[in-house]
Amino acid sequence: MTRAELIHQIKAKRSFLCVGLDTDLTKIPEHLLDDEDPIYSFNKAIIDATADLCVAYKPNIAFYECYGIKGWQSLQKTWAALPKDCFSIADAKRGDIGNTSGRYAMAFFDEKTSGLGFDSITIAPYMGKDSVTPFLDFNDKWAIVLALTSNEGSLDFQILKTKKGCNCSNR
Repeated sequence: MTRAELIHQIKAKRSFLCVGLDTDLTKIPEHLLDDEDPIYSFNKAIIDATADLCVAYKPNIAFYECYGIKGWQSLQKTWAALPKDCFSIADAKRGDIGNTSGRYAMAFFDEKTSGLGFDSITIAPYMGKDSVTPFLDFNDKWAIVLALTSNEGSLDFQILKTKKGCNCSNR
């Protein structure tokens, strides 16, 4: 999805709504638990109920990965069910050395290889430039780089105050 297409959706729907699909099996309504794929059934119901208002969907990949192949299948079906006029974000928070980041990018961007073709992915730049650039090699795809997060533990490193010249690796 291009920037212009995203802006068009925001204007057309008069919305900035991004729906997170952090689908937790322990919180899915009981009547869906007997379905062949309760995660997908729950997600599909959410997508159907919000498609006219939503401009983006953001599945949190950990909620799928923890179930192995079945979780990946739920993710693939969920991605396929997303309205194509909506921005799709793989909330994966990936970031590793260059060649590994390249494989992560393929996993979420290259539909022919993985069955997934998300518009964007969240990435963690902690390991530096070479952990980010492989995601930028995919045309018309977005990399959402984590910078300053709001969780309590973010203060441990993100706003760490050190004395000038302090070698923090000696702590």
